[in-house]
Amino acid sequence: MKIIDIHTHGIGGYDTKTTIVEHILKIAEIHGSHGVSKILPAIYPASIEEMRAHTMTVKKAMAFQDSRPEVQSTKLDNSTFNIQHSTFGADSYEEAKINGVHLEGPFLNPSQCGTLNPLLFLDPTPDNLKRLTEGFEDIIKIITIAPELNGSTKLIKAIADMGIIVSMGHSNATYEEAQAGFHAGARGITHIFNAMRGFHHRETGIAGFGLTNPHVYIEVIADPYHLHQDTIKLIFTVKNPEKIIIISDSVKDTLKTQNSKFDNEFQSITDTHGKLRGGSTTIIESARRLVDMSYEENIISNCISRNPEMYLNGR
Repeated sequence: MKIIDIHTHGIGGYDTKTTIVEHILKIAEIHGSHGVSKILPAIYPASIEEMRAHTMTVKKAMAFQDSRPEVQSTKLDNSTFNIQHSTFGADSYEEAKINGVHLEGPFLNPSQCGTLNPLLFLDPTPDNLKRLTEGFEDIIKIITIAPELNGSTKLIKAIADMGIIVSMGHSNATYEEAQAGFHAGARGITHIFNAMRGFHHRETGIAGFGLTNPHVYIEVIADPYHLHQDTIKLIFTVKNPEKIIIISDSVKDTLKTQNSKFDNEFQSITDTHGKLRGGSTTIIESARRLVDMSYEENIISNCISRNPEMYLNGR
């Protein structure tokens, strides 16, 4: 089974804010040591020049991986790997394959910035899109955009026409605005409920749209901190499970103190104001957690394998 994480900013002391190729390869190695087969490194909002530099670093790491005849397989120490469910474990691992990049921004709503720097967000204009993506069209797989911004709908169509997946997020969109983004070509929702308009019984917003639209995929951060367990229950009760994708949204500090080994203790990762900065677990650990919470193993397995594969393949 190929385990795919479509949204990771870093792990184990390394992140995508870098021009050092080895740092990206370390991210792939650490994810691989936790059973992940493929990753999409997520690029933070920054100036276009910085985002291009970080994207180029990922491209070079991809080229380095492709230049090797085969990926090194390394024996795992089962005493630290702690296999709880055979579906989510193995006695050897390979470095995760870097499958492209996910640009989380910069066309986002400052009112829903989360811990991203809103001063680095840009207007969704064709010129900004061209400057951001030119030369990287082959490796950019997903772009997160707020659909309610002036010009977003046209840009969503342009991005979709390029063959790049549009995910809606960091957004204050109403239900209708999210629906307009979907009709323009958006196919996903970035980390549902996090950094977006809250659900209200008279205006369900972008989260309500993501839950109830049977065709749109939703990213779910299933660590112990980002969503209440009853919110996760709501998601799996209402949403077509074939459209749920578990992501890590991991950052530099994820697993930093755990030496990339499986550990049952995961600390929340917050900024100085107590805001969550990123996920605390890999998708394998999140999947194990949900299975331990009595979610059907086959459904959870699909959320980290089949579903992201189908999403990336345009199905």
